[in-house]
Amino acid sequence: MFNRTDRSFVSIWWWTIDRTVLALALLLCMAGMFMVMAASPPVALKIGYNEWHFVFRHAVFLVFCLILMITTAMFNEGMIRVVGILGLLAAIIMIGMTLLIGGEVKGATRWISLGAFKIQPSEFAKPCFAITCAWLLSMWREERHFPGWIISIGLLGLMVLLLVLQPDIGMTILFVMTWAMLIFLAGMPIGQVIVLAGLAPIAGYMAYLFMPHVTIRVNKFMNGTNDQADIAMESFSHGGLLGVGASEGVIKKHLPDAHADFIFAVTAEEYGILFCIAMIVGYIIIVQRGFSHAQTSNSLFRTLAIAGLTLQFGLQAAIHMASSVQLIPTKGMTLPFISYGGSSLMTSGITIGLLIALTRHRQHREAPSQPKPAAKADHGEAYG
Repeated sequence: MFNRTDRSFVSIWWWTIDRTVLALALLLCMAGMFMVMAASPPVALKIGYNEWHFVFRHAVFLVFCLILMITTAMFNEGMIRVVGILGLLAAIIMIGMTLLIGGEVKGATRWISLGAFKIQPSEFAKPCFAITCAWLLSMWREERHFPGWIISIGLLGLMVLLLVLQPDIGMTILFVMTWAMLIFLAGMPIGQVIVLAGLAPIAGYMAYLFMPHVTIRVNKFMNGTNDQADIAMESFSHGGLLGVGASEGVIKKHLPDAHADFIFAVTAEEYGILFCIAMIVGYIIIVQRGFSHAQTSNSLFRTLAIAGLTLQFGLQAAIHMASSVQLIPTKGMTLPFISYGGSSLMTSGITIGLLIALTRHRQHREAPSQPKPAAKADHGEAYG
């Protein structure tokens, strides 16, 4: 694509990024377009829209997703910090606005309407939260008197409060897991980590007791009476290894939100379990490469930021797929790059773009156009 001797910014960027992650992200975007074309027409007709309504909107969102992915992939470390901090502040304000002016959908107020489109601010808060916490915790470890871990706990508490008020338990779990891994990697004493980990089941039990929708979903899961999950499981058995063919699925007509929350089940019915396994492998490779880059980075900030973004991306995919096969209660969480949803799609693009930017080969980034001549060594200095 570019000659290695080309020293332009774009050429240097191309030869220093993880092109495997970029290629896999583009393949998932392509697969998502096909899957929305397969899953969304029955949903659109059911609610009175043109059958291609969601397909056209997803195509528009995909364009923005790719623009955001490539743009953020070209950011330097300083720009990433600024965007993370300012983006998180803006997202917190918008999440607060959803509680005041957001429309209620299925008992939750997670979206702000902007004309014909809706924005879910909590989606955009995810990568910004990972970046901001990575910066706070790296400053805490590198600056003796900087209370980064205390500020990060305050941010986590604020995010959890706002998300529980919506309510959005699935997103709350993502934020808590992201912070927990970052604070562990940053070097919090193991005793404190164990104490914090012990609070997680207590918080889960409290949510079960005092949040009716959580109680209902957990009870259905434990009793095996979740109709949505049962229908999703039929998609896997009906599709078999190779699937019934594109747009030939019938189980999807009985799945609520087949184009979003259960698109993995639609994929299984129409393209088969082997195709689903290929998708899973794609996600696993992205996650593996992300954690590998985090492990080899020589910057604590980059290590934490890469690990946080990678965990968010992989965990969201795992939660979606696990709920589709009844391994966990249904969460209503989208599958990155595959499910319909503008906020989710654009946030996935931002997440991968930031990963690509943070994992560039730093030693080649500032390569000079012409090598400087080596200074002549003074033999007396060289051997003396």
